[in-house]
Amino acid sequence: MTNPRLSVLDQTPVGEDHTPDQAVRASVDLARAAEDLGYTRYWLAEHHGSPGFGGSAPEILAGAVLAHTSRMRVGTGGVLLPRYHPAKVAEVFGVLASLHPGRVDLGIGRAGGPAHDFPQRLADLRALLAEGGVVPHAPVPPQMWLLGAGRESARLAGHLGTEFAFGHFFSPAGGTAAFQDYRAAFTASTGRRAGGALAVRVVTADSAGRAEELAQSLLLWRARKDLGHDRPMPSYETTRRHRWTGAELERAKVHRASLVSGAPEQVHAALTALAAAHGVDELIVNTLTPDPADRRRSYELLAEAFDLPRLMGQTGNGLAYERRLARKINL
Repeated sequence: MTNPRLSVLDQTPVGEDHTPDQAVRASVDLARAAEDLGYTRYWLAEHHGSPGFGGSAPEILAGAVLAHTSRMRVGTGGVLLPRYHPAKVAEVFGVLASLHPGRVDLGIGRAGGPAHDFPQRLADLRALLAEGGVVPHAPVPPQMWLLGAGRESARLAGHLGTEFAFGHFFSPAGGTAAFQDYRAAFTASTGRRAGGALAVRVVTADSAGRAEELAQSLLLWRARKDLGHDRPMPSYETTRRHRWTGAELERAKVHRASLVSGAPEQVHAALTALAAAHGVDELIVNTLTPDPADRRRSYELLAEAFDLPRLMGQTGNGLAYERRLARKINL
């Protein structure tokens, strides 16, 4: 089976031993590394008022990442459209796409406000981007993606003819039905076949034991968040010393089902199976660790496991391959 393409969903995690401004800079550093490693696209998420996330303005971070990269697609995963007027979003992404033609993705989420008029807001935004109702109107408009974790979002994406990414880490059991609905609606609307991408939460390391240590930190953070204790991600030392409550263990068990973790070969097998089961040829990988160095290492190991330089080299991105090959032979 051909390896799927890999992309990055960056939520700009903040570890308890780091500050939010350090996390923001770490996102830009990781994006530069991801391009060199052969990742297809790099998305920045939007979160507000959460001590564990530093990315409250993904369109600003996307602009910084675009300025520090040259080939990889960059965008949002996603802008919370209920918080903004569609014209403002179209203007912002018109500027980004004018400065970086052919490289900008506009991922849209429906959280952050009342959802009753979301379909209309999305349709208005799509029309503004397609018809040039705002200034600047980029010669190559941003590619619009609808992000969701249910069948309603999937059908809406298909009806509007947008790309669709399903959040497996929100709803690990609902993806196959959602993609079926999306593809049926997309074909009915456009007459073309649809693809889609699956967003998966992943942690890997140089050994299964180390990967489990990273996973435990993530699961403790997520369990606390569910129980109303929203904090930065706990360090590994904090996690090792922590005495889990029954409620925390219960929440961790729930989230374990949507986490792919282990040594690189284990993760490769699991992710390949997920891609095949959902009929997608692209996985958008979300990795959360309290230390940026561990997050970067996880993405490096995934790139090696999926042979990204070879894959990207076949689509014209030979420079990333040459850089990786030069490092391997110590040129």
